[in-house]
Amino acid sequence: MSRVRPVPGSHALLHCAYWTGAVVDAAMVIPLLVPGVAAAMLGVNPFAPGADYRYVAGLSAALMAGWAALLVWADREPVARRGILLLTVCPVVLGLAAAGGYAMASGLVRPVHMVPTLALQLGIAVMFLAAYRRAGALAREAADRLKD
Repeated sequence: MSRVRPVPGSHALLHCAYWTGAVVDAAMVIPLLVPGVAAAMLGVNPFAPGADYRYVAGLSAALMAGWAALLVWADREPVARRGILLLTVCPVVLGLAAAGGYAMASGLVRPVHMVPTLALQLGIAVMFLAAYRRAGALAREAADRLKD
């Protein structure tokens, strides 16, 4: 059985999605580990987190960095590992958006500071769902070519 080679450019959306997610996740490690950056992003002043916050933020940073690495790994086989795209949308992005909604509803963060993050999350979710759909089409095309 011969390996099916992808058509040039056919994986562009997939690579863009995986790398966008990886870069955004890696960037979000910074406010998790540097409370002053988080305070500036979220408009929470004064902000003097205690040990409990720093512990949970450290756990979150480790998970965020791990997810960034997972997206880079998935990009190595973007069609075969397309399930990572769905897992990123739900529960990850939806969970982060729900947490942002809670932060606004509780009065912790004003909407003016959270809306840009929610817009980014919506954009990433749409991109990932489109990439997942494209990856499915590419998988079906490859399977059809192997049958011939």
